[in-house]
Amino acid sequence: MEKLSDVSTGPGVYLMKDAGGEIIYVGKALNLKKRLSSYFTGADSGRQQINLKTGLLIKKIISFETIITGTEKEALILESNLIKKHKPRYNVILKDDKRYPSLRLDVKSPYPNLAIIRKTGNDNAVYFGPFASSQAVRQTLRLIHKTFKLRKCTAANFKKRTRPCLNYQMGTCLGPCCNDIDKSVYGEIVKEVILFLKGRTPVLIKEIKVKMEKAAQAQDYELAAAYRDKLFSIRKTLERQVVVSTDFMDRDVFAVARENENSVITARVIRGGYLQGTRHFGFKAVISDESGMLGEFIRRYYEKADLIPEEVVVSVEMEDASLLEEWLTEVKGGKVKICEPKKGERFDLVKMAVHNAKNELNNIISSFVSSADLLYRLQKRLGMDNAPKRIECFDNSSISGKNPVSAMVVFENGKPLKSSYRKYTIKSVEEHNDYAYMAEVIRRRFGKNEESKPYPELLMIDGGKGHVRIVRDILNDLELDRHFDLIGIAKKDENKGEKEDKIYKPGRSNPVSFGREGDLLFFLQRIRDEAHRFAISFHRKQLRRKSVHSALDNIKGIGKKKKEILLKHFGSLKKIRAATHDELCALPGITAEIAENIKEALGQFQI
Repeated sequence: MEKLSDVSTGPGVYLMKDAGGEIIYVGKALNLKKRLSSYFTGADSGRQQINLKTGLLIKKIISFETIITGTEKEALILESNLIKKHKPRYNVILKDDKRYPSLRLDVKSPYPNLAIIRKTGNDNAVYFGPFASSQAVRQTLRLIHKTFKLRKCTAANFKKRTRPCLNYQMGTCLGPCCNDIDKSVYGEIVKEVILFLKGRTPVLIKEIKVKMEKAAQAQDYELAAAYRDKLFSIRKTLERQVVVSTDFMDRDVFAVARENENSVITARVIRGGYLQGTRHFGFKAVISDESGMLGEFIRRYYEKADLIPEEVVVSVEMEDASLLEEWLTEVKGGKVKICEPKKGERFDLVKMAVHNAKNELNNIISSFVSSADLLYRLQKRLGMDNAPKRIECFDNSSISGKNPVSAMVVFENGKPLKSSYRKYTIKSVEEHNDYAYMAEVIRRRFGKNEESKPYPELLMIDGGKGHVRIVRDILNDLELDRHFDLIGIAKKDENKGEKEDKIYKPGRSNPVSFGREGDLLFFLQRIRDEAHRFAISFHRKQLRRKSVHSALDNIKGIGKKKKEILLKHFGSLKKIRAATHDELCALPGITAEIAENIKEALGQFQI
């Protein structure tokens, strides 16, 4: 490119653009000229150059821009900000940007409890995690609640509770909310929980064993039996845990697997020497080589991480390792080391992570090939011009015309794309009319010109020939009838001897025959069932909300503000009705008289 000779040899960021001027890749470099030359003139003959020439990316790059920075670290920060802003298609973009769950123990409280959180704070509390998934953290919390007599209630409930809860009756909590519990006794429980969560289980077992023997010698056999049961529970847990390192360090292990345009990065979370979980992240058409890709991923991964381990182990040598170490150390506020081991225990961790990454990559490729074949056969069976990579399905839900709603689900490449699901409350139809409901929703979905994109290749309606005719007429009015195909799916009529659901196309009186390709009909049924489930759940939620509000609206002394206070505190009408008189009076603005009105009104209300 002509501009290449004018590029600076200093550090900075480069932005690659396609023919439409869209930024498709953002990168950083210590030497901008050298890095850009490697893309277009082959100045660098490394793996990155080979990867780029095997693809079509270079042909898509029409122009580029550079931004010079003072240092490579400044370039790193600027690159990160630009990627967040532009979300280029060939960069590593983490779609799941949620923070990973952790456990928080407020040691400043005289009777602390564990809480699941996704964001830590600088509040002197003790944090454990992050855990690989919500399921993993909840499973750990259930185990702790079963084994240790730590309080389970929230801080709000703890302050206003007037009698011990069911956990106290079951013997799984000491009931500090209402009983005068020695803080040193409760502190021993907290200490045991901390040892358990830090992976110091052998130390914990030894301490409990000593306490059990002392209790037995003092002939306190009930206490000795309690220690024995706790010991048994912890040992059973230890048997299920996977020990992966003997130094009991906290570390994360990252491995890359790549084949053509498909890539997988596997992250394994190790805390206190125990494997806490494994997560896989799939990417398509990433421009970087494995080293650059992993470096970019680690930056994205830890940008929102609250707990960064002492050590990060990677499967490939990284040219930016020292820069990343500096950045991670700054974010953590403590030393972080990045290593790419060649032997020993860490190398075994990497090998296992690589094995997991390759296995996940094979699963993704196999699934993609299978989905592509199914969509190709569906295209042929329905007589479509293009394979239905994006399918949208609509379904209505109402009870005798009350509170009608509609829902749209989206399947992309054969898989549900839940981020694109949509809910609709019917606004313009006053009488029960399923055709009119569908007409309103289709106009709302596709009647916004360019804002209605992306269009599906296949639009599916839960309904028969009448529904298809209505939707076809609307698409004709919107001049969209040639943009995508339309079908309706109707349930079989067993009274007429029909053995399978029917698929109708516009202008065709008979349903489509699938012959031996019953899996195609089953696939369409699965999409319809998902739309039905989504619509029903939305409709039920709407009914519950209106039911709650209508019940509270009829209670003397309850206005909008008090209604919000009650719902925010208790969460549901059922819990409000189950609340005691004292629990209701503890809320601001709820007098004894109003509490009586609530109990009387809701006692007669059917939930």
